[in-house]
Amino acid sequence: MGPMFAVVLVFVGCCSNVVFLELLVRDFPGCGNIVTFAQFVFIALEGFIFETNFGRKKPAIPVSNYVIMVTMFFTVSVINNYALNFNIAMPLHMIFRSGSLIANMILGIIILKKRYSTSKYLSIALVSAGIFICTIMSAKQVVSPLHNAGIGMLTFALLMSARMGIFQEMLYKKYGKHSKEALFYNHCLPLPGFLLLSTDIYNHCVLFSQSTPVLIPVVGLSVPIMWIYLLINVITQYVCIRGVFILTTECASLTVTLVVTLRKFLSLIFSIIYFQNPFTAWHWVGTAVVFVGTLLYTEVWSSVQAALRGPDTKEKKAE
Repeated sequence: MGPMFAVVLVFVGCCSNVVFLELLVRDFPGCGNIVTFAQFVFIALEGFIFETNFGRKKPAIPVSNYVIMVTMFFTVSVINNYALNFNIAMPLHMIFRSGSLIANMILGIIILKKRYSTSKYLSIALVSAGIFICTIMSAKQVVSPLHNAGIGMLTFALLMSARMGIFQEMLYKKYGKHSKEALFYNHCLPLPGFLLLSTDIYNHCVLFSQSTPVLIPVVGLSVPIMWIYLLINVITQYVCIRGVFILTTECASLTVTLVVTLRKFLSLIFSIIYFQNPFTAWHWVGTAVVFVGTLLYTEVWSSVQAALRGPDTKEKKAE
């Protein structure tokens, strides 16, 4: 499976996932926990069978390190989905999470003492400004304590996600890259934590079962529509994550970041147009600034210029 196949998986999987997540959230705004739980169970089951060979394969990275990573990963996943309960529009949710690249950079400077070029620091300013514009404009549309709480939750999840990224970077430097193994343990170990959310998950199981039934032609069974949406959401989430995993093993990190960024942009545009989410001119300005800043961070402009200059430049460097 080559890079182009992986790109197709990312775009098809992730964009479809956003559509069916919004369909679920539109009818049941508080369904974040059951969606997260279903995704974790599916990916953990797949990893248990194909990655650990039914538990017979020992992990390359000590499980104690995965417990720390999983605590952060579980917290971020639950908070991001729970924030949807607080009048957070899906486009704003996606834009806010686009700032994870910059949050990771800031914590990298503080914790790992990293230093970056001027263009990197400029990208921080652009993405921060874009998120600020979109957040302020959305706050004006929905003025409520619930909305402010949702923004606070997204901010916390953004910083926690960045801290997790740095922790992963430190682990991979020490033990080597084991992305598929990490994917399994990140989804398997948190499963007991869902016992804390069992009441909410059960309540939404009941609500989903009471949704409008739809006849499945081939099987001839009548299934509640929300369960179908959830199943498709889980499958597309897996396709998306698998695509990202293939990219990380076959492409440079720049390519992965660019593909994921463009996927977020297309998902955002589709969500606004298809679901007619409220988006003002200022939202578009903020969105443009966020993605220009992210592209600047990934040095896309430099890569394009180098590609246009052709192989002569590479030959000179080689000499």
